[in-house]
Amino acid sequence: MNEKIGIIGFGNMGAAIGEAIKKEYRVRVFDKDRNKTDNLVGITVEDGTQELIADSEILILAVKPQDFDHVLKEIKSKVPGKLIISIAAGISTAHIEKILGNIRVVRAMPNLGVKIRESVTCICKGIFASEADRGFADELFGRVGVTRVIEESMMDAATAISGSGPGYIFDYLDKEHIETLHIPEHTRHVLRMRLEKAAEEVGFSHDDAVFLAVNTANAAMNIISKAKLSPAELRSQVASKGGTTEAGLAVLNKGGTWEEAAQAALKRARELAKGN
Repeated sequence: MNEKIGIIGFGNMGAAIGEAIKKEYRVRVFDKDRNKTDNLVGITVEDGTQELIADSEILILAVKPQDFDHVLKEIKSKVPGKLIISIAAGISTAHIEKILGNIRVVRAMPNLGVKIRESVTCICKGIFASEADRGFADELFGRVGVTRVIEESMMDAATAISGSGPGYIFDYLDKEHIETLHIPEHTRHVLRMRLEKAAEEVGFSHDDAVFLAVNTANAAMNIISKAKLSPAELRSQVASKGGTTEAGLAVLNKGGTWEEAAQAALKRARELAKGN
């Protein structure tokens, strides 16, 4: 693999992806917080986006949604001919194309499992990207877990399931006082089934619901043992203030079902979305 990949933004997701792909691709990164890119091995750190883009064929945009438009405007004149892969939640390919122009854009949404290379990543493409571009993204994110190509209209629903689903699982394990070193198979089955029903509730086909539920639940339970954190600690980590997981957990705390929690998370995802 000789593709030159530039990553703008080196937070949790950007860093996990960069570390996972650096042996197969030539990876360059830029983050305005230099502390995040100190002492990297096998990854080239650039001083700014201009240098990064000049030396990259593919750009992964891993900045926070609130910083996204600023970055798009900054890179606009430099990206013709490049493939843009966005992992920003709630920002549509149409929104990116509106600012950048007729640019090849693929949207990918990895989840918490990226930390242990068990991500569930949903992928879709914009109108100027080719099937080969989408296939490249599929291969790339296959290095940090499993992937699923879905319609972009289902991306907010995916946020409510693969994105927020780990929060529901951590919540259940905490409230039921489950021994997390050896989660019983019955409990594992219950969690997968609850998440599957929630996925169908927000509009996924049975096959997609099973895929998302099984892989999201398994990764969440594996994270507990590998992270050596309690379900309560992990729940607080994934429930960002004002985010989709917090909206779903608020429903569960009032005695609601997982289907109702997923609907609340979907509603919040749509409220946060840009350009959809």
